[in-house]
Amino acid sequence: MIRRPRFDESIPMLAKGYAWLPDRRRAAGRDTVRTRVMLRQTLGVEGPAGARFLYDEGHVRRSGALPEPVVSTLFGHGAVHTLDGEAHRVRKSMFVDLLMDPARVWEAVGCITAAWDEAVPRWAEQDEVVLIDAAAQVLTRGICAWAGVPVTDEEVPALARDLTTMVDGFATGAPRHWRARRARQRREAWLAGIVADVRSGARTAPAGSVLEAVSAHRDSQGQVLEPRVAAVEVLNVIRPTTAICWFVAYAAHALHRWPEHRERLRSGDRAFAVAFAHEVRRFYPFAPFIGGRSPREVEWDGERVPAGSMVLLDLWGQGHDPELFPEPFAFRPERFLDGDEVREIGAWELVPQGAGDPRTGHRCPGEDITVAVLSALSIRLARLQYTVPEQDLGISLRRIPSRPASGMVLSGVRPG
Repeated sequence: MIRRPRFDESIPMLAKGYAWLPDRRRAAGRDTVRTRVMLRQTLGVEGPAGARFLYDEGHVRRSGALPEPVVSTLFGHGAVHTLDGEAHRVRKSMFVDLLMDPARVWEAVGCITAAWDEAVPRWAEQDEVVLIDAAAQVLTRGICAWAGVPVTDEEVPALARDLTTMVDGFATGAPRHWRARRARQRREAWLAGIVADVRSGARTAPAGSVLEAVSAHRDSQGQVLEPRVAAVEVLNVIRPTTAICWFVAYAAHALHRWPEHRERLRSGDRAFAVAFAHEVRRFYPFAPFIGGRSPREVEWDGERVPAGSMVLLDLWGQGHDPELFPEPFAFRPERFLDGDEVREIGAWELVPQGAGDPRTGHRCPGEDITVAVLSALSIRLARLQYTVPEQDLGISLRRIPSRPASGMVLSGVRPG
């Protein structure tokens, strides 16, 4: 069985960031490693088989597993991410209906690309644009329009800042973490008031919108969600969509380092744009790992896992596994193409937003929107005229979530 490690690795985990679990696995010479994190026995796994183990609710559960700092900044208390069993399936069905219908995905893409096209002339009037921040405002404006969340043009910058602050502070200490907590408290209270107004009839939610669906949703017990929990779930649509700004900044970073991909994107090759989006999500760091806890003693990879143990799936390490992705530190969008078409990707293979079936498991149901939005914006980014001035383009694997240090500054932006 798992022997108790002598030392807790919480501090090395925070110090090494994305490299911590891959380094532990490399030192052990296997995909499965034993360690201790936050005073809890922990099993680190990687690869399709490890992902299947983590996503089997008979082995690993999410309820009570997510650390309180992550829940209080990134996901919110009472969120779908914290549920298991029937409660999770009922709540998840709402997100599947909202986020995975192809027509609705393209409606969201249309709202966001329209916001981008409106923003570019304003960028052209500025000497420099910090892309990660500018893209966050575009994404916030577009996704709120699609989701039916009422926000004025004047309110967009502050809302975008709060949404990105929640993401930026989920895996760190003060002050980023405390700013993230305050941002979540502020936006949950704001959205809870909007939900209450919709339910009372004081405000009308657009038909078929996220706001309408969440306000009317009933849980596995047949009860409507508390206004604060409903606010959490509305945030769990608009927050991760706004967080695509990280990938947009990474896409610009990739085009700067590997400009040979610009012309094919500029041509509007949709299949290549999707492959490019997949490669950005595989190559660049975002979530380091996801986890759960074992509700009972189980066995995996020759190890007995005691009840209550933490199990972590190494997301960044799996994206750089040479058995899954040959030459993993080469940026090659073509790896996701089969001729002129996007190749079929296994549900347990590319896992930057989780693994398995998003309709029934804990994989992010918004992944289709992420890929569609990122591919559409990558084409628009490739068509922009701009220069990349001298700046710090380093991407630290110790910072979670990481980002280009400068935020990816563009100067002399002009429509293509």
